[in-house]
Amino acid sequence: MLLGIDTSGAVSVAVARGTLGGDGHAPEILAVRGDDRARHHDEVLLALVEETMAEAGAGRSDLTGIVVGRGPGPFTGLRVGLVAARSIAGVLDLPLHGISSLDALAHQALAAAGGEGTAPVTVAVALDARRREVYHARYRRAADGTVTREAGPAVDAPADVAAELTACDLLVGSGTGLYPQLLPATAEMAHADAGHLILAAAQRIARGEDLSDTAPLYLREPDAAKPTARKSALGR
Repeated sequence: MLLGIDTSGAVSVAVARGTLGGDGHAPEILAVRGDDRARHHDEVLLALVEETMAEAGAGRSDLTGIVVGRGPGPFTGLRVGLVAARSIAGVLDLPLHGISSLDALAHQALAAAGGEGTAPVTVAVALDARRREVYHARYRRAADGTVTREAGPAVDAPADVAAELTACDLLVGSGTGLYPQLLPATAEMAHADAGHLILAAAQRIARGEDLSDTAPLYLREPDAAKPTARKSALGR
């Protein structure tokens, strides 16, 4: 059993049966649960993990691996998911794999579009990065089904990347809902789905990629700035 956790935007948890790239078969997604609220990650994540595992009929002893979304995303929410995944992996002595949350959304968009094995398809993902910016990346699925990331992840103003993102066949992500005139969506997919997080990781591991890095993809400095000089208690 595999556990997937993503908190890059909303909270998403999935449980799947199978292995990550070891037997040539994609994992079977058994249960997916989520919470779309943007600021309650620490309140809902662990409960969602328990509920999703119960729905899948899995106990902690059944888990054989964990996949976690590395973002990019807001600092606090992203950190909640990464800390939880690392803690569960450490306590249960399980392998932990990290993958960009944008990769999961691209996988979801391509799966919904179908047509694997025919003409190449390009997909762009744009997530709300606040500060009037978007996190973005571009992907291409070749005729043989292989998906590669062609650009990103990066963070920019929507107007600066609109031309390259809208040139793709598919465009998804929460950024499209915020800037519909600049980034018109081809499908309503706002946040990463943890089931597709697992499936995207399985594809990449099957190609021999190393997903052991679970460092967060923040892409920029936090909103809270460090003080540049000490202030005197006497106000001097």
